[in-house]
Amino acid sequence: MILNVLDRVTLLGVLPEQGDFVTLKIVRQLRESLSFTEEELRDLEIKQTDGRIFWNSGADHGKDIQVGEKATDIIVASLKQLNDQKKLTQQHYDLYEKFCV
Repeated sequence: MILNVLDRVTLLGVLPEQGDFVTLKIVRQLRESLSFTEEELRDLEIKQTDGRIFWNSGADHGKDIQVGEKATDIIVASLKQLNDQKKLTQQHYDLYEKFCV
């Protein structure tokens, strides 16, 4: 699945911090896939200032992230939980459409 910088950063914030062993293992692998390489940090000019992340959106062509069935289930559950709690934000909108609609 092609995910842009905003998708990746948002998804990193949505993944659960707790769960059973299998869930935590899958979340760990997914976090590694979503993380940025040194090359991406340089090419996208990613910078963090005052807790906010900035990047060159013109250089953001997305990255193909392999998301397996169980990882998809975890993401969908997290996004649906935010939806049920009415805690979705505009930042979550594209991810919700990609995974839940």
